[in-house]
Amino acid sequence: MSANDDLRELSAAETTALIRARKLSPLEVIDAAIARAEAARSLNALVTETFERARARARVSSLDTSLPFAGVPFAIKDLAHVAGVPTAWGSRGANGFVPNKSEAFVVKLESLGFVSLGKSATPEFGLTGTTEPLRGEACRNPWDPTRSVGGSSGGAACLVAAGVLPIAHASDGGGSIRIPSACAGLVGLKPTRGIIDIEGSNLLPVNIGVNGVVTRTVSDQAAFYDAIGLAPSKGKRATGPLRVGVFTTSTSARPITREVRASVLAAAKLCDSLGHRVEEIACPFAAQDVEDFLAYWAFLAWIQLRTAPLIFSREFDTSKAEPWTSGMSERFAKQKLTVLRAIRRLRGFGRRYAEAMQGFDVIVSMVTADVPPKLGYLAPDIDFDTHLERLRAWLPVTGLWNAAGAPAITLPLGRSVEGLPIGIHFGARPGDDRFLLELAATLEEAAPWPRMAPTERWRS
Repeated sequence: MSANDDLRELSAAETTALIRARKLSPLEVIDAAIARAEAARSLNALVTETFERARARARVSSLDTSLPFAGVPFAIKDLAHVAGVPTAWGSRGANGFVPNKSEAFVVKLESLGFVSLGKSATPEFGLTGTTEPLRGEACRNPWDPTRSVGGSSGGAACLVAAGVLPIAHASDGGGSIRIPSACAGLVGLKPTRGIIDIEGSNLLPVNIGVNGVVTRTVSDQAAFYDAIGLAPSKGKRATGPLRVGVFTTSTSARPITREVRASVLAAAKLCDSLGHRVEEIACPFAAQDVEDFLAYWAFLAWIQLRTAPLIFSREFDTSKAEPWTSGMSERFAKQKLTVLRAIRRLRGFGRRYAEAMQGFDVIVSMVTADVPPKLGYLAPDIDFDTHLERLRAWLPVTGLWNAAGAPAITLPLGRSVEGLPIGIHFGARPGDDRFLLELAATLEEAAPWPRMAPTERWRS
């Protein structure tokens, strides 16, 4: 196989296997990925390119091909520090900050053999469910470039769904791995709290932030977590008959769409066909749980704006914060007592989540209440109250798994009439990450999905 071949359909595992077998060199792989990235510029998924740095790392003499992901092209979400590469946090206030030290997780990624092509797009501070930062162009969905690719790991999902990369770094504080995966037809696991938390998130009143990856296949997710040393689940196997609870309602006054509901029920039927015991249930969470999470989200916006010059960069200009970020920060400032009560309840949410899981091994539901919205629907400069109501309705439950610290995975098992992906959400008990991956593998085998968006959907 040569660099002239189209390598876009290769998984990360397949790429590494070809490099180890010396059928491809790392430099051939990286050059081909750079060419794909250049062809996909109209999607606005890479905000900082490090192509020459990637080529230098991919040279055979400087890359250990025995590493788990040796030579696999990758991207780092622009919320994480990479030494010598600008970090902007999706914000106009960043003022060209360049860290001199990489975050520990980035160092870990590099130790696995990944070769980064640059920083992927994210909304400001990762604070909303779409990737349309005012500091640049909106990130477009490869399945329909007029639509959002979700957030906050939107750039990562876009690059993988377009076939530029087989795998990319993502992070999740309220659904930010699972939402873009649902929008882009990908696999996205939010791991159990404590496995690969976002740096510093354990210092917050409620630790909700985790790192992870978005992929096209379950096997690449599993290979990634194997490489970082994920422990096996506590004796549970996905091959035996499981107790599956499924719900298709939300805590929002706005119901989920007929297409999403049908896709969730079809996924439940698939589980039933594999011998699992499926039971349809009411939404096990209360509207107050979601409101508590949104109140805490407002606190996170406030604390990031207040501390940005100290934590991020002394040159950070908070006056350039986007209206959505400022609005959330102001919401906290006006409701501090409400937020303190919400934090107290969220700190005990793990117990309520355990009660919801009573009698079930896995709970199946929607990721989003509708297909990806048109660009602009959740833009950060629309009226704040409108943005909040739209976000509340479109993303009804994903943040609750962050509050619980429990694992959840999005699988692209649904499809709309227009051919847009519909992600299905599978949640389990804390520590059951391996079990979720095993279940996901059986579902992928039983109902394979397209690996990526067809190029004719986004190439002009």
